[in-house]
Amino acid sequence: MKEKLQKIREEAISQIQSSKELSKLNDVRVAFLGKKGELTAVLKGMKDVLPQDRPAVGQLVNETRAAIEEMLEETKKKLEAAELEFKLKQEVIDVTLPAKKNRIGHRHPNTIALEEVERIFVGMGYEVVEGPEVEYDYYNFEALNIPQDHPAKDEQDTFYINNKILLRTQTSPVQVRTMETRPLPIRMIAPGRVFRSDEVDATHSPSFHQIEGMVIDKNITFADLKGTLAEFAKELFGKDTKVKFRPHHFPFTEPSAEVDVTCFKCGGSGCRFCKGSGWIEILGCGMIHPKVLRMSGIDPEVYSGFAFGVGLERIALLKYEIDDMRLLYENDDRFLSQF
Repeated sequence: MKEKLQKIREEAISQIQSSKELSKLNDVRVAFLGKKGELTAVLKGMKDVLPQDRPAVGQLVNETRAAIEEMLEETKKKLEAAELEFKLKQEVIDVTLPAKKNRIGHRHPNTIALEEVERIFVGMGYEVVEGPEVEYDYYNFEALNIPQDHPAKDEQDTFYINNKILLRTQTSPVQVRTMETRPLPIRMIAPGRVFRSDEVDATHSPSFHQIEGMVIDKNITFADLKGTLAEFAKELFGKDTKVKFRPHHFPFTEPSAEVDVTCFKCGGSGCRFCKGSGWIEILGCGMIHPKVLRMSGIDPEVYSGFAFGVGLERIALLKYEIDDMRLLYENDDRFLSQF
């Protein structure tokens, strides 16, 4: 038995010394000290040893185990140190190099302008409603009192998918859908992307954004429209801002108007920004046409309402004094980082 234990010890030490990796060292540990290892097998055979010899044999087994474990631990530390040294050589860090800056993104100027407009109207009790960008011709034109032969339906102006489906040219279809499905009274704004077949230049794009609003209730008058837009202009451009209404024509409103605000650069005295007029055009509006109400199932003899629409990009251009709409979409970091 003594010779057998000596042989196991020598064999284990030999394999430990030849191990060059931690995984190989673990294999040696299992082979000699594991549940099915050679030293464990000797312990299981103690029942065959004479009773008077068992203490001596047990001591030899323990000494052998201790020697193997000690050798395993020493070799493990050496291998771990060698492995760490290798990694340190491979993964050299130059602490004199400048650190990489963690660049955090921020909101786009369009998003900033939209959130401000939404804040103003939500504060007035309006609801923000969204609708599909791919729309039916009925909701985009016919339900808004734009007949089949209207110039706006020309394929040169509108992106048609087929004769009944198109990319919406305005967010007014959301207003029609709201009138058809929501209970009265209604106070809502509808922001979103719209599409028109325009050439790209400093003030035009085939894809841009609109914010349209609508109020329907009993006894709504043009005075309510004027007061609402005057308050909106003051909140957006400053408390001294005044509004001016000019007669205009929109098929879905009657009467209709375009709205100007006093130039917030010169206060209305005239400057390069307002081209010397003292006024800047910002939106279109009007009282909802009785026919539009009737087509959406609302009795114009009982209810009335007003609607308005403003280009989101126009607000951003005016508010931040940007002179070219294309800058908003060119993703030039030198421009966007200013916001």
